[in-house]
Amino acid sequence: MDADRRLVALVTGGSRGVGAAAALSLADRGSDVLITYRNKAARASEVANEVMQRGVGALPVGCDITKQEDRDRLFAILMEWSDHLDLLVLNASGGLERDLVTADPQYPMRINHDAQLALLDGALPLMPRGATVIFVTSHWAHRYGEVEQFPAYTPVAASKHVGEQALRRRQDRLTEQGIRLLVVTGDLIEGTITPKLLERVAPGCIEQRRDDVVGSLPTTTDMGEAIAISATDTTLPSGHTVVVGGPLESLRPVAGTPEG
Repeated sequence: MDADRRLVALVTGGSRGVGAAAALSLADRGSDVLITYRNKAARASEVANEVMQRGVGALPVGCDITKQEDRDRLFAILMEWSDHLDLLVLNASGGLERDLVTADPQYPMRINHDAQLALLDGALPLMPRGATVIFVTSHWAHRYGEVEQFPAYTPVAASKHVGEQALRRRQDRLTEQGIRLLVVTGDLIEGTITPKLLERVAPGCIEQRRDDVVGSLPTTTDMGEAIAISATDTTLPSGHTVVVGGPLESLRPVAGTPEG
């Protein structure tokens, strides 16, 4: 990659939470950022304005990542905006949306597995050697099958775990193309929608997690910074997992499963 060329990043789900924090952290490091959003246009525009205030380019694009026509339009817009993509942050996920899951029980798998692979396929033609793909996940999804799950979160954890493993199976092929794959896994993140929804169905889960890690939980800013730092740290090898928040060993193992 040309060291003098400004980096270009695509952050899915960038209108709020971790995605918005990642977009701002990347902008702080000099990256132009395209963010996607599903239905929060005003909020996405606010994030884009904050990005541009840092002296870099920003573009919000409405995109339901589960729909092929939306993904096609996303990459058509991206190709008009930039002739290259240095960083793909696969942050958008779902499965706790009651209306969507009721209408389509396969929605968690479609968004957390199918859409992630389709986004990677769409991005690859624009990604030069030296580019990076980051998959954003949670501790519970990352260690699905080994640790106790919040029942309401299980479909999300299961489908995100499958999505992560599918991406990791692409690692050798990505390496041949000079593209690095990283995974950033986060604890329960203060101020995001997931712990709020979990608290409704499992009151006390947030406080219990604070007790488990003996301290505060990470914020969206912490996650955003970790994503941006990982993206720009060329010493991290492909396949590396970056842990944000409590250690993975602090999760409660499934009965009969050894810790660690």
